[in-house]
Amino acid sequence: MIRGWLDSIRRNHALEHATVAVLLARTGPRRLAGRAGVDGFVIVGEVDTDALDEAAREALTRLQAGQSGLAVSPLCGTNIVVTAALAALGATLMLAFARGSQRLPNAFLAAMVLAVAGQPGGRIVQKHLTTLADHGEVEIVGTRSLFGRMHKVETRRVGG
Repeated sequence: MIRGWLDSIRRNHALEHATVAVLLARTGPRRLAGRAGVDGFVIVGEVDTDALDEAAREALTRLQAGQSGLAVSPLCGTNIVVTAALAALGATLMLAFARGSQRLPNAFLAAMVLAVAGQPGGRIVQKHLTTLADHGEVEIVGTRSLFGRMHKVETRRVGG
C-alpha cells in the first residue's frame, strides 16, 4: 500500500516535470512552481488552464511513448536539496576532522566541490528516487484552476 502511494507521487512528480518542459518549450521561460501528490500535481504560475491541460496530456503521451528523459528536470527543487546536503556534509566533515589553520579554507573548498557535484547528483536522485517515468496505466482526469495562479492536474491509475 505504501509502495503504491509513493509510486503515485513519483509518477505525478515525473509528469509535473514533463508538463513544465512542454509548457516552457511552447511559451518560453516563465516562473512556475509545482508540487506532486498522490492524485496529481499543482502548478503555480501565470498559465492558462487549457494550455496547462494540453501540455499535461502531451507530456503524458510522450512519457508513455518512452521519453523518460522528460521525468528529470534541471529546474527541480531536488537539485537544490542534494546540492545543499552535499555542500553541508563536506564542510561539516572538514570542520570536524581537519586540524590547524587550513580547517576553514578546506571546509569552504569541500563545500564548493560538492556543490558542483550537486547538480548531476540531483538528477541521479530524481531518476532513481523522486520520479518514476513509467506511466503505462496513468490517465489525466482533468485540469482545473484552484484560485488565481494555482492549477491542479488530476490523475489516476487506469482500472484503480
